[in-house]
Amino acid sequence: MILHAREAAPPGGGEAGAAPVVLLHGLFGQARNFGTIQRALAPRARVIALDARNHGDSPHAAGMTYAEQAEDVHETLAALGALPCLLVGHSMGGKTAMRLALDHPADVRRLLVADVAPRGYQPHFRRHIAAMQALDLTPGMTRAGADAALAAAEPDPGVRGLLLQNLMFGPAPAWRIGLDAIAAGIGDIEGWSAPTGTAWPGPCLFLTGARSDYVREDDRPAIRALFPAARFVTLKGAGHWLHADNPNGFLAVLEAFIR
Repeated sequence: MILHAREAAPPGGGEAGAAPVVLLHGLFGQARNFGTIQRALAPRARVIALDARNHGDSPHAAGMTYAEQAEDVHETLAALGALPCLLVGHSMGGKTAMRLALDHPADVRRLLVADVAPRGYQPHFRRHIAAMQALDLTPGMTRAGADAALAAAEPDPGVRGLLLQNLMFGPAPAWRIGLDAIAAGIGDIEGWSAPTGTAWPGPCLFLTGARSDYVREDDRPAIRALFPAARFVTLKGAGHWLHADNPNGFLAVLEAFIR
């Protein structure tokens, strides 16, 4: 599958032979969420942000396994002439990035995984999906009305904002995302699988939010088994959505890592 891409680059296209920076968002996100980061990096590098399948402006399709998502990214980057690359992924996008590095090791030069580990997670977003599917998409629906309807499932207005960026308002409100495909594939999104006996030896940074519990100390052995060169950095003032909670700190770490 060819994914929708948002690109930015220095005047003249940047340094010849330089690997582009590729940004992969998390569940319910979209490429435009990296707009600030992309604009900040663009004077120095070609930066490509991708919408995952069933997200943003990318095609909808059944299946949300990380093998499928990684192949989507690889196929798209090959079509864009953007391999090898410096790969950055947050949450679901971080798992996709890890799987791509394991499946296509020669096509990833550096890997930054933001606030996720290579393991399965307890169900968290299923209640959000159920609330989104139950939302009565009536003509003339307002954002305030939709926000109020989701409040019982998610009290955090920031998270509701993340969900509602996927709702198109107007005479015929509709979800931009492939909500039913995401619902069917939520078990794969929460889970993790990697090819047996694989490891990726390249430069790898696991960046975690100081207020997040997505990556624990006891995750490190499993991380190092797959990514033996992994380093770990904690970003102050950030929870799970690091690039939104502390964009300047996230950008500083990213710039240092890709330099």
